This record gives sequence, structure tokens and C-alpha cells, in this order.
Amino acid sequence: MKLWKCSVCGYVHEGESAPEKCPKCGVAADKFMELPKEEAEKVYRSDKTNDYHMQLIRLAMKMDKIASKGIEDNLDPGCVHVFQYAKQRAWEIKQMAKAEIAGHISKGKF
Repeated sequence: MKLWKCSVCGYVHEGESAPEKCPKCGVAADKFMELPKEEAEKVYRSDKTNDYHMQLIRLAMKMDKIASKGIEDNLDPGCVHVFQYAKQRAWEIKQMAKAEIAGHISKGKF
């Protein structure tokens, strides 16, 4: 299978030829360019890695919700400290994973 990239919006299509029109922005097939094999391999590899980053983001969001409930419960200062710490780490993990995905996108690895 070949990968084709829209030169207008960046949409990547998988197929033996470019689509008749871009599903995202609607331009004609002549606006697509076939990605070289090396670039296509990066896209496929980063697709898997981006999924891992998205899973981390979802887990961090769950951790944030649980930590918020623990903070709200306010059982004792020690518990609150652990939950506040967890909430902060969840934020950091989420932001790091989002930044990594953004980096992949800026390098055409998406």
C-alpha cells in the first residue's frame, strides 16, 4: 500500500493511488503527492506510538479525576497531599504526551 499526502491540508491517504478528492478539504487528486518509502514508514511507526500517547493521556485524565475526588474528600492532610501530587503528575504526563504528538505532527509523522 502507498501513502499519499494532500499538499493543501496534510491529510494522509492509504491506497494504490490518490483519492479522487481529499476527504478533508475537497481538493482534486492532483494535489496529492506519494510519500517516499522512508516517510511512509515513519507515518506507520508513529501511528502506533501516537496511540500509546493517547492512551497515556486518557489514563492521566482518569488519574486526575480520581485525585480530584480524593482532594474533595479531604480525609486528612497526608491523603490530600498524595492526591494533590497525583493530580499535578497527571497534568504533567498529559501535557508531555500532547507535546510529543504535536511534535510528530510538525515533523509529518502522523
